[in-house]
Amino acid sequence: MKMKKFVIMTMVTVMTAAAAVVFTGCGAGGKDIGKEAALEAALNDAGVSESDTTRLRVSSERDDGRKVYEVRFDVEGTEYDYEISGTDGQILSVDTERISGGNEGADAAVNSGAEQGNGQNVDQQNGNGQNSGSADAGTQNGADTTGISIEEATEIALERVPGATADDIRIKSDYDDGKNKYEGDIIFEGKEYEFEIDASTGTVLEWSEERY
Repeated sequence: MKMKKFVIMTMVTVMTAAAAVVFTGCGAGGKDIGKEAALEAALNDAGVSESDTTRLRVSSERDDGRKVYEVRFDVEGTEYDYEISGTDGQILSVDTERISGGNEGADAAVNSGAEQGNGQNVDQQNGNGQNSGSADAGTQNGADTTGISIEEATEIALERVPGATADDIRIKSDYDDGKNKYEGDIIFEGKEYEFEIDASTGTVLEWSEERY
């Protein structure tokens, strides 16, 4: 009986020691530099300070069993996207992209639509009889020239996020499902907001929030 107890106690001791070794190994491989260090690595590489940035976002994910931080921010018309190793702070990848003038493009699209509408009215006044045909074509193409400007759509979106400014929003015009709309996102104080706004009525079609 004593021999049996001794064997059981020995087995428990061995299993406990093995578990401790495994746990210790996992802990060593699970080193995490943290969000602040990942952000610092990205900012140092870009040669900017945090105060220079807008639309700053730091999030993490697991890739092939390792933790990776994704750091995104805008500086003076350039978007930076970094992937930082969560183990040692090494920069795994970096992408930079010049931000196009989305507002100007949207305004151009609205102005273009207005010009087309004016052209149709001129044809009607001249008696060319093309207004009806043009209107039908416009309806088929979903070209609705009336509605809100991109500035108004921007105000509608920003009103939903107290404290956010034009520096925190990215917005552009789009045509989908037979509708002209504005779509974009706001990154502000640890949250990302995505939205779609009807360009004809100003109605918010979609709105989502995600904390990162």
